[in-house]
Amino acid sequence: MAIVPKSGVVLESYQVILKPLITEKGTYLSSKRNAYTFQVNPLATKFDIKKAVEELFSVKVEKVRTQNRVGKPRRHRMKLGYTSAWKKAIVTLNDDDRIAFF
Repeated sequence: MAIVPKSGVVLESYQVILKPLITEKGTYLSSKRNAYTFQVNPLATKFDIKKAVEELFSVKVEKVRTQNRVGKPRRHRMKLGYTSAWKKAIVTLNDDDRIAFF
């Protein structure tokens, strides 16, 4: 099913979810609070993320929280640059559902 965000660009479910974020904090959230973190397309809305996770992983999503992460300044020799800005989603699932990444 194609998802159309507000910008008018058509996104498929596999284009909304870019990759899961496997970190210590994310592992804690998944085990204790049944919440999973993903790097998502910056054009995707909370509704788009919810539909994509439900379609790709066959689970029931209760809540989606998003963060727009700003790029950090980095220096290489004498030049100053920035890392890329990206969007993070924390998806809380129904108590009966789980996602196994390993």
